[in-house]
Amino acid sequence: MNIEIRPALPSDVTAIFHVRTAVTENALTMAELTKMGITAQSVTDMIAAGPCAWVAVGGDGVIGFAMIDAVEGALFAAFVLPSHEGRGIGRRLVELAERQLFERHPLCWLETGKATRAAGFYRRLGWSNEQDLGNGDIRLEKRRAPGQGLGR
Repeated sequence: MNIEIRPALPSDVTAIFHVRTAVTENALTMAELTKMGITAQSVTDMIAAGPCAWVAVGGDGVIGFAMIDAVEGALFAAFVLPSHEGRGIGRRLVELAERQLFERHPLCWLETGKATRAAGFYRRLGWSNEQDLGNGDIRLEKRRAPGQGLGR
């Protein structure tokens, strides 16, 4: 299957939420996301404001996505439908998000559960400097390589 990764559009928001609520690890319902302030409108606004989200599109439509907070220098989300895991889609999405973050920041960060598959995935991609945030959560960081990004 040919997978295209492209910038997310406001019309992708419903599909992004489908992916987000379909995952088996770090699963959240729409109600839980709404409580956190993550709504269709807030995600639409983020996408409209600038390059902050990318989607992986295959034969089934949107099968994964990544989002960043470019101001804070954070990888905000990276999820792939369980039926499409293990095919390098998550890696491609995260690497694209990292490149965008490193255009503005020498160091980017993310938060995830310490004992999750996601934590291992990020560590394999070079995220380190683990900091315990309590409640089973950690912060990981990644530094821009010399010559990578513009460092604005």
